[in-house]
Amino acid sequence: MSPLVVLVGPMGVGKSTVGQLLADRLGTAYRDTDDDIVTAQDRTIAEIFVDEGEPAFRAIEKAAVARALAEHDGVLALGGGSILDADTRALLAGQRVLYLSMDVEEAVKRTGLNAARPLLAVNPRKQWRELMEARRSLYESIATAVVATDGRTPEEVTEIALDALELKEA
Repeated sequence: MSPLVVLVGPMGVGKSTVGQLLADRLGTAYRDTDDDIVTAQDRTIAEIFVDEGEPAFRAIEKAAVARALAEHDGVLALGGGSILDADTRALLAGQRVLYLSMDVEEAVKRTGLNAARPLLAVNPRKQWRELMEARRSLYESIATAVVATDGRTPEEVTEIALDALELKEA
């Protein structure tokens, strides 16, 4: 078993929204590994970062992604930093992976680059740019298709994604 499509991209790009729309259009289930983590840990991702630090969170995330990839056959959204792990990227090889991209100005509009994002607590614009410099090539290296979300509605992104991935609606 493996997901029909896996969504990756930075925080706030719309993986959850587009993922749910894709699942609806494809007549399949939607799953988000961030939701899996929050449910399993009974606390927010921000709380895990504060309580245990990023390395502990990344270990929890790695296990959640591996489990979801093995168990889920619908649309799967991964947390923005999940692709930092080489083992996770190896598990994504051969999967249908959609990278949703956006620029920093769009990120500011969508998220406000605000407090609930633990990696963006100080100087969010600068930190977002640095995160994307570190991650962009990783997202691109595993992507089957890339869809820019800047200035597009979730419905428009979903339509473009279906075409880019050559998926047929249910």
